Amino acid sequence: MAEISAQMVKELREKTSAGMMDCKKALGATNGDFDAAINWLREKGLAAVAKKAGRVAAEGLVGIAAEGGAAAMVEVNCETDFVAKNPDFQAFVGTLAKAVLAGKPADVDALLAHKLGNVSVKDALSEKVATIGENMTIRRCVRAEGVLGTYAHMGGAIGVMVELSVADADKASNESVKLLAKDVAMQVAAGNPLYLRREEADQKTVDNERNIAREKAKADGKPEKILDKIVEGAVNKFLAENTLLEQAFIKDDKLTVQKHIDKVARELGTTIAVKAMHRFKVGEGIEKKSDDLAAEVAKMVGGKA
Repeated sequence: MAEISAQMVKELREKTSAGMMDCKKALGATNGDFDAAINWLREKGLAAVAKKAGRVAAEGLVGIAAEGGAAAMVEVNCETDFVAKNPDFQAFVGTLAKAVLAGKPADVDALLAHKLGNVSVKDALSEKVATIGENMTIRRCVRAEGVLGTYAHMGGAIGVMVELSVADADKASNESVKLLAKDVAMQVAAGNPLYLRREEADQKTVDNERNIAREKAKADGKPEKILDKIVEGAVNKFLAENTLLEQAFIKDDKLTVQKHIDKVARELGTTIAVKAMHRFKVGEGIEKKSDDLAAEVAKMVGGKA
């Protein structure tokens, strides 16, 4: 039997929002298997989180730069919210976003080698760390060209960039298309879709959702003859909620995002599609210590950390 530590319980609680004792039971029932414990909680209706995106666990800012038919986005992490709100740090993130836009780096390593005046981005970052007195890292960046929509939410806590394709090139610069691109970017920020289209969902995830739905239905005492119908309904609901084009449109929940896009396209007499979406949420998936919660859980499991 695997030893269940305070850290394991804390991480499971942060991931699922389930109670501490329920998290401890789940880990015990699954011999410390973290993913299995999440499923155990969900099967019993105790987990509040269905997606695997990690809890935000680092500070920083997402910077966006756009010019002409191009746009770029970069995430820069720091240690504290205090620094994230520092005007000097914010200006630096803006400079880095412009560097991604101008330099067209393929990845973060290429961005670090890019020149900002007479120094590389890597050296400029090191200088900024020395000046502000806090560790900083450039986590990720992306750049695209074409018909684009960008959106920054919560002062740069979330940044989104979406790419559209418009069949009639003459209508790509239409104000309705620009508004659509912005609205779709806002949708991605608010809806946090896992997929652009449901066909992108990997079979392992779908099978996992199917198994969870079946076990939950059994636990709820549902008749065997209707289990398949319940399971497929649950899987379809999961895919619809996590697929951008099938989500309810934020400005008109009577329409899906796809139907709204089609409506705009019909009005313009062309065809419009979403080519790609990029969503950066500051610190997503990066663990950060939570001393108060750790102490609380340690007491519950007998002081083991």
